[in-house]
Amino acid sequence: MTGGRPLIGVSTYLEPGARWNVWELDAALLPAGYPRLVQRAGGLVAMLPPDAPDHAAATVARLDGLVVAGGPDVEPVHYGAERDPRTGPPARERDAWELALIDAALAAGVPLLGVCRGMQLLNVALGGTLTQHIDGHAEVVGVFGDHPVKPVPGTLYAGVVPEESAVPTYHHQAVDRLGSGLVASAHAADGTVEAIELPSAAWVLGVQWHPEMGEDVRVMEALVRAATA
Repeated sequence: MTGGRPLIGVSTYLEPGARWNVWELDAALLPAGYPRLVQRAGGLVAMLPPDAPDHAAATVARLDGLVVAGGPDVEPVHYGAERDPRTGPPARERDAWELALIDAALAAGVPLLGVCRGMQLLNVALGGTLTQHIDGHAEVVGVFGDHPVKPVPGTLYAGVVPEESAVPTYHHQAVDRLGSGLVASAHAADGTVEAIELPSAAWVLGVQWHPEMGEDVRVMEALVRAATA
């Protein structure tokens, strides 16, 4: 830790031709809600743009906690499926890097939070599969919606957020078959798995929604507490 604040790594996008001011350049970027949420929860942020997967273990060794951020669809080859026409284009550098980060965090016992895509990657990393398209969880392109999620009693997530609560949501894919050792810890009203966790690990949680777009800091605070221990 640095100055009593745990160092939380957050994976980033790698986007060609991003534009700001007079510039149009390739950019490693992250919506500001992620670092702001980590900071509000008491952590220090390190942005982790895609890198060679064989650097993941050394990277994770320097962190107190890891957040795998939301983003593009996971390439279906990683869970043995053919691409559905509604699945977005692949982000192969991110897939390879973030899967390696997840493996390294699980091996090292570093607290891990997966957000949306990050939750789906956690499931895939442990041998699970995804449903490539569902309706009703991203109503308007580019606009976050919200819906209630209900925690499963007795889970890690229920210990952090015990009540049913409305969450910011934007996704069209979801967990299908759970990966090895994972359990569902929250559901939407339509039965969609909204949170998963790994009870055998020190602190591993994935949420299908976007806590960085809301006011509830509890999930990130729980990660920061685990990273401080």
